[in-house]
Amino acid sequence: MSEHKSLSPWHYKPWWCQPWSILLTGVILISSSWLLFKIIWLTVLVAIPVLAWMGFFILIWPQLMIRSGALESYQRDSIQQ
Repeated sequence: MSEHKSLSPWHYKPWWCQPWSILLTGVILISSSWLLFKIIWLTVLVAIPVLAWMGFFILIWPQLMIRSGALESYQRDSIQQ
């Protein structure tokens, strides 16, 4: 019997690219900026690209992968082999 993986894109990513690791990395980067420099404008300057990166990979990327059908074709190809 073949193994049937879920269509969640997170099942195909390594541990360092999971939602919890993305959130943890973002929080650490923003917090470190504040703890090291204690300058609000610098922390905001660091937070903007970090939050954009987190938002893309946690909210947008999974939906794009599901809609593209790439997971279904990957799953179909792995079952056939």
